[in-house]
Amino acid sequence: MKHTLPIETRSAEPIETREEGGDDIAAAVQAVGELRSAVDQHRTAIDTRVTTELRSLTERLDAIDVRTQRPGNGGGEAADAEERKTWLTYIRKGVQTPDVELKALTVADDTQAGYLAPAEVAKEVIREITEISPIRQYASVRNTSAPSVKYPKRSGITNAKWEGEIEESEESTVTFGQTEIVAKRLTTYVDISNSLLMGSDGAAEAEVRQAFAEDFAQKEGLAFVAGDGFKEPEGILTSSAIQYVANGHATNLSTDALISLMYSLPAQYRNRGVWVLNGTSLATIRKLKDGQGNYLWQPAFQAGQPETILGRPVAEAIDMPDIASNAFPVAFGDLGTGYRIIDRMQLGTLTDPYTQAKRAITRLHGTRWVGGGVVQPAAIRKLKMATS
Repeated sequence: MKHTLPIETRSAEPIETREEGGDDIAAAVQAVGELRSAVDQHRTAIDTRVTTELRSLTERLDAIDVRTQRPGNGGGEAADAEERKTWLTYIRKGVQTPDVELKALTVADDTQAGYLAPAEVAKEVIREITEISPIRQYASVRNTSAPSVKYPKRSGITNAKWEGEIEESEESTVTFGQTEIVAKRLTTYVDISNSLLMGSDGAAEAEVRQAFAEDFAQKEGLAFVAGDGFKEPEGILTSSAIQYVANGHATNLSTDALISLMYSLPAQYRNRGVWVLNGTSLATIRKLKDGQGNYLWQPAFQAGQPETILGRPVAEAIDMPDIASNAFPVAFGDLGTGYRIIDRMQLGTLTDPYTQAKRAITRLHGTRWVGGGVVQPAAIRKLKMATS
């Protein structure tokens, strides 16, 4: 059932008032519409700007992420693998490869179109062979914290005599001296870029330490053979206290001279003796025979045993001189008795990231304190390529 207002109520206001109120309502509705439109436009502008900024920020973050993953920027193996993977994708899809992935590739120069194939970084480090004279293997080695070690030295024995029953004994005089082995300093340093250190995951620093170890071992091996005894250890060839046996010829190595050299030592030293010579001299000796046609050199008949010359082992030392006039190409003796090595400090490395920091360089210092010298010259002999 419908209810309607009385006619008089609906038309109670004057016509002029009704028309004026209708205009106000229409104006209000129009204002609300305009405000809503302005709000919508502002919201659309904000959404557009935010979307654009977010897209730009995302692209920048993607670019930064890609750059940090490139080789040489600390990305490591994962970056290398990602670059190789992207390269294979580019080979298959060409220009259809997504732009984000293409950023992982190295762009070719302006004269060429496309991208460079990624370089493969092998884990193997190519090193040259470091040959080291093995004097340390046969000499006596002692560790010490002191700058030098002094060895008391007795120059003779007592002078005992056979005496009769009522005769008095006579006094003997024994002279004592000393031999001092001083530790010498061997040192160097290497500069490495910080980018290489960070990008190699510790491999570069380990390789430098390995280079230190090989270099220092080589230098000390040379010093033990031919060191001057001043800045470096005294060598067995440069020691004036070690006597020599003449070969009898200036250039042709003599079989008889090697036999004489061996038996010039007392039996106690001879039975513990070792031959010291380089590979060239060893090749010459391998061709020598005794009076019965037997080779002086004999191979090792058991694994782990050294080859021998006249029944005594051979120590091949790269630093021994070749056969030449007035040279000393061969030494023989009991190195464990005749030669001493003191280690004051093992190979030490110091990492210095500060002094070269402005150049983005880290400096690695390597230091070794070691000494060596002849303490019993009677236990060693050397062969001189001369007639006398």
